Amino acid sequence: MSTALKADTPLYLGIDGGGSKCRAVIVSSDQQILGEGLSGPANPLRGMKVATDSILTATQQALTVAGLAFNDMSRLIAGAGLAGVNLPQYYRLFSAWQHPFKTLHLTSDLHIACMGAHQGLDGAVIIVGTGSCGLAEVNGQLIEVGGHGFPYGDNGSGAWFGMQLLHKVLLSLDQLAPPTQMTTLLLQELAASNSIEVVSHFMQATPTTYAKYAPLVFTAAEAGDATAIQLVRQGAEFISAIADRLLSIAPPRLSFIGGLAHKLLPYLPEHIQQQVTPALQPPELGAVWFARQRSQLPSSVMSL
Repeated sequence: MSTALKADTPLYLGIDGGGSKCRAVIVSSDQQILGEGLSGPANPLRGMKVATDSILTATQQALTVAGLAFNDMSRLIAGAGLAGVNLPQYYRLFSAWQHPFKTLHLTSDLHIACMGAHQGLDGAVIIVGTGSCGLAEVNGQLIEVGGHGFPYGDNGSGAWFGMQLLHKVLLSLDQLAPPTQMTTLLLQELAASNSIEVVSHFMQATPTTYAKYAPLVFTAAEAGDATAIQLVRQGAEFISAIADRLLSIAPPRLSFIGGLAHKLLPYLPEHIQQQVTPALQPPELGAVWFARQRSQLPSSVMSL
């Protein structure tokens, strides 16, 4: 048995639990990745059993890859960044969970994304994916912006772009707004021919459904479509406002992550673009950094 796997050495578990998937990673005390796992949604808004089952499934996969047994869960010092635990009721639910780990330290998925991006050091991160949000941590000061959910929040996100796309296309099809190349692109994508067929497709749409069509806005904008360019600029204004809010406390690094990050970056003001640096590690390793830090704190301060 290697030194990393001896029973008396710490093992850390990092959990990145989102609304669609859960990633787990087991790391040794000398920062070697021993095993990784992937499972379904771990957002408590989907139900506590769904979330905890996903966490345990991903952890079991990681244990298997690491050559460890199921009982070794009790050795794991776990850090978990979960979508939804920024809401007090879900944080309380997870805090009361009779988990099988040695310890469990909870925070939001956004927080571990920031810690991963900057290897546990101070910095800021903006996520532009299905949703949009940002977080900065500098000298113990924490600022969190956005992440309030769609459709009442998440401006500039994939879901927001998808809904704006639908809105503009329907206006154009009804000849209440100028023609836009987005209409042709969406009709082709849906194999639809009229507004009724388009609306029927989106009747039960989730944020993920809307986000799927967000790239069409950028395709049209890159082809010079005026309506699409206006939308991209509007979305970029929302994300720029998040960035400026985070930069107000002077984080040493700023990273953008998420499926739309690279598409929006060229539309952001130059002063923001100049400050953006690549994320150093993924969120699940940020959860490991979080577990390391919190396991060294007095129990009285181990909270979100």
